[in-house]
Amino acid sequence: MIYFTADLHFYHDKVIQHVNRPFPNAEKMNQVLIENWNRKVGAADEVYILGDVTMKGASYATEALSRLKGRKYLVKGNHDRFAEQKEFDKYIFEWIKDYHELKYQNNEFILFHYPIEEWKGFYRGAFHLHGHQHNHADYNYRNLEQGIRRYDVGVDANNMCPVSIEEILEFFAMGEELRQ
Repeated sequence: MIYFTADLHFYHDKVIQHVNRPFPNAEKMNQVLIENWNRKVGAADEVYILGDVTMKGASYATEALSRLKGRKYLVKGNHDRFAEQKEFDKYIFEWIKDYHELKYQNNEFILFHYPIEEWKGFYRGAFHLHGHQHNHADYNYRNLEQGIRRYDVGVDANNMCPVSIEEILEFFAMGEELRQ
């Protein structure tokens, strides 16, 4: 299975207040994010992280990422400076990029940390998956209602869990059904 997530912000106490996450501290947040991930993702699954793993540096990134199941890919966000640090073990990821285009069952997904208004394949039904804004689920529903194939895969919009490619396709299929 293929999963997506973003905006984990491991070890970041301030993100809890900034976006009103339901945790007393970063330690508890890290624990829940890791448990939720590992409950959903298997060892052979692929997970695309669309940015903002942690702001704390290479050793913290390595510690958190090494506890997560699955084959991991990173589309860098604005807080992923650890990925450029020489002490970071880049082998944790299959690859690290700024942008990626993914094809799955005749669908095209544009993966970028930042939300964009139009993307490659916008007029041909491509999906844009992003993070960065720390939206809640209502953002994705508003896009669905407006027929916009843009989805925030961040943990704040997805019950503090990665979201599968099948869940995203089902979500947008529901929107198609509602518009008919």
